[in-house]
This record gives sequence, C-alpha cells and structure tokens, in this order.
Amino acid sequence: MRICIIAEGSYPYITGGVSSWIHSLTTDLPEFEFVILAIGAEEKQRGQFKYKLPPNVVEVKEIFLDDYLREAGEWGHRYRLTDTQKEALHSLLGGNKDLEWGGLFDLLRSKKLRNAADFLMSKDFFDILVNLCKEKYAQIPFTEMFWTVRSMILPLFLSIRHDIPKADLYHSVATGYAGVIGSLAKHLYGKPYVLTEHGIYSREREEEIIKADWVKGYFKDLWIEYFYRLSRCPYDYADQVITLFNRNREIQMELGCKPDKISIVPNGVKVHDYADIVQNPDVDESKIRLGAIVRVVPIKDIKTMLQSFALVKREVPEAELYIMGPAEEDQEYYEECLQLVESLQIKDVTFTGEVRIKDYLGRMDIVLLSSISEGMPLAVLESMACAKPCVTTDVGSCRELLHGLDDGIGPAGVVVPVMHYDHMASAIIKLCNSRKLREDMGRNGLERVRKHYTHEVFIQRYRQLYSSYEEERTWPVSGSN
Repeated sequence: MRICIIAEGSYPYITGGVSSWIHSLTTDLPEFEFVILAIGAEEKQRGQFKYKLPPNVVEVKEIFLDDYLREAGEWGHRYRLTDTQKEALHSLLGGNKDLEWGGLFDLLRSKKLRNAADFLMSKDFFDILVNLCKEKYAQIPFTEMFWTVRSMILPLFLSIRHDIPKADLYHSVATGYAGVIGSLAKHLYGKPYVLTEHGIYSREREEEIIKADWVKGYFKDLWIEYFYRLSRCPYDYADQVITLFNRNREIQMELGCKPDKISIVPNGVKVHDYADIVQNPDVDESKIRLGAIVRVVPIKDIKTMLQSFALVKREVPEAELYIMGPAEEDQEYYEECLQLVESLQIKDVTFTGEVRIKDYLGRMDIVLLSSISEGMPLAVLESMACAKPCVTTDVGSCRELLHGLDDGIGPAGVVVPVMHYDHMASAIIKLCNSRKLREDMGRNGLERVRKHYTHEVFIQRYRQLYSSYEEERTWPVSGSN
C-alpha cells in the first residue's frame, strides 16, 4: 500500500516537532510504502533534507511557495468562466458564499490556462476583484488590493497546478496548503484522504499575521479570512480528521468540521529510550539548569523566555538557560534574540544549535516552553519521559499533559499564560527553590507518559488506520484528471 504524506513547512527540511512525528511514523511502519509531497517555503531548500529517509520512503516530490516570484503573467486574457467558477473565485477572495473547491480545482488545472500568473492578469480575474472591492473594500486603493491579492493566492494556484503523485491513500499533516493539496488528490483520484492536525493551522496563521509588520493593518483581516477558508477545505474533503487532544477537537468543530469525522490519537514517546537518564540523572547541586527544546522562530516566542530568565537570574543567580535547537530557519529572529540577551545583560544563556537532545536532557533541572501556539509538543513528552518538570505556556495540549484529565496523577509542571514573562519567571523560581517539588513533578510526568502517551500505542493506532483502507484501493474516481 502506497501512502502519500503531504507536509507543509516541515519534513524533511526542518527538524523537531511535526518533522520528527513524520519521520517516526514512516520509520516505524516499514510494511507501508510512503511518498512525501513536501511543500517548502523557498526553492533554495530543494534537496536540503535534514533526515536520512527510511528505505520505505520511495520518493520525495517538492513544491516551493516562492515559485510565484519567477512566474510572470501576460495581461488581458479572457477565459469565459462559468457562473460557478466565478462564484468559487469570488468566495475564495472573500465573498460570503461557501467555496465550491471542485470547480476551482478543475479551472486551475485546465489545459486552457498556460500558467497561473496568466489567469491572475486576466480580464476575468480583474472583473471579479473589481466587484469584490465594490462590495467590501471600497475604501482600499484598488492597485494595492490587486497586488496584495495576487501575492496572496498565486502560491496556492501554483501548488494546485503541480503534479500530484498517485497513491492508495493521501495523508496531510496540516490544513493550509497541505490540506488543500490533499483535498485536490481526493478530487482527482477518488482515493481516501486523511488529515492529521497537530496545532490549529488557521489559528497559528492568525497569530502570525496579527504580529506581522509586512501586512498593512487593513489587509490583516483579508489574510486571516483567507487562511480560514483554506483550512475549511480539508475539513470538508477528508474521510477522517485526526487530532491529538480534546481541546483541538472542540476547535475543529467550531471551525466547521463534522464531529463524526474526528478522532483523537495522542502523540507518544519511547519511554524506555530515556530510562538511563531517569536512573542516572546528571545532578550538579551548584547550578540550576533550565532547558528549552525548540526551534528559534517567532511562534516559539523565545523572547518571552529570555525576558522571564532575566527575572529568574535576579532571584536564582546560579541558574543557566540552554536553548537547544536550530536557529537558521529565521536568522533575523535569531539575531533579535541575541540582541535581547545583550540589551537585558543576561548571563548564562547558551544557544546550542541543533544537538542530540538526550545528551542534554539528563543535565536539565527544569524544561521550558514559551510558545504562542502548539499541538502536542514532543519536547514536553520527552521531558516527562526523563522525569523532568516543565513550565509551559497554556497552549495546545500542555495543560492536559502537565495536569492530566482526572487521572489521579499529580501535576508534572506549571502552566502559565501566553506572553506573560513575569508569570513564567515566578513559576520557574518556585521550582528552582524546591528540589523536592521538582522531583515530585518529574515522577508524576513519567507516570503519566507511561500510562497515556507511549509511542507503541501511537504507532499501533496509525497502523490500524492505514490498514483499514487497504481494501479500498479501487475507489471510483470522484473528480476529473
């Protein structure tokens, strides 16, 4: 059975998080054959894989969203769109009616379009945008609106026009572009389609756009609504939607996903792999070591962590902070973090870069996570498997992981509000001042992960899921090729 995994902004270009999840899934299910359809941000990532692919990954197909920078359009074509096609485009750009994706897929993959940029320079597109501006955006200069919308949707249109590898099952690991491409595969080939959503993609993009300097204020709502529309597409097309914890399920239903499609499969960790760390902790009484297993990118909010550590150092001068993870993904943000360390005059902060996490976790006394959005962070699961207490922001499943769901196990750490560095600092100081509290919380975390979050159960659930579709390889085609 051949499974096409569709990943955006993760595997195999970036380590950690969703990428680790995909690598683990493919590696530990050797009886299935995988094709990776990787959607990357920039062409310069082509072939720059951070993972040694397992032998059952037989192909990697790559799509890059910056391809639109190299595609020029020819002005003035007329494509004689049907009313249904016009309505679909109008809805994609911000109209109030439900978006009929099937018609849009067929239009954009039509042979009568030489390229996507031609269409966005066509009289048809111009007419649709003019009507939309009259309805909703009369106060915005049309030229600004035209170029903003063009840059917004051209990467999507180019992605839709790419070749989609044939497979027996399609599996997107996010909504967004990956979800639209999974839906397109279902439309083209009539094969089963499964979506796993780790964090809530549309909410994450909303957070980023609200903070973004490159989006003018009056265009922020336009971008946010656009990403919500993209996310709705796979909710409608998917045969099954898998999430990692109950709160995500509630949000997916709020966003329009049918409840009977959704099931919960938590992430898991190989607890036995960390047994030596638990049995032989690297204890240094003269230091309190804080660690964060994290990519240095804005959504992880490293700046809040640094600000909290500045407060911690006043009360616990022996504290050290190790930020363990790659920094090259967003060099500008990394430089800003270094500048913050300098301006706050914080000592004992180490950016380790990408490291073998097990070599460091045994030395840590407390593990930190300051993200503004998460799904079910593997970093927290790994820390619990090492019997390390955590201080995290109240995102994703962190509260469920650290406090449990009435499982009779005590807290495995402290949960604090997002972007409140003072709350985070207070929680860290409390743990720094009590070795007994750290040890109690560490034991609770280990007990909880052994009981609820093992890797073996996670893999078995996906083995059962994939196997359930093996009899359905000859589905009739539901769309056009």
